[in-house]
Amino acid sequence: MLFALLCRDKDDGFELRKQTRPAHLDFLAAQQVRFAGPMLSDDESTPIGSIVVIECSDLEQAKAIAAADPYNLAGLFRSVDVHPFKQVIPEVA
Repeated sequence: MLFALLCRDKDDGFELRKQTRPAHLDFLAAQQVRFAGPMLSDDESTPIGSIVVIECSDLEQAKAIAAADPYNLAGLFRSVDVHPFKQVIPEVA
């Protein structure tokens, strides 16, 4: 099953994001990520959070992965929402 992790950064989290990014990327590389990337501010230049779509066995596993993300452990996120996700486009066989 797919799950969407919607993570919003705390205010002024850019430096913490930059410092923690290598560990975050290494962590996600070890997961079954369909796609992931930063949400950006309206000026399209400043990261304000992350979206990760990940394949997990159940909601509890997805929540555990979100909790263990180095960004989250470092205190970058002010909120993390985890929801089941259904991919419609592009259609997956």
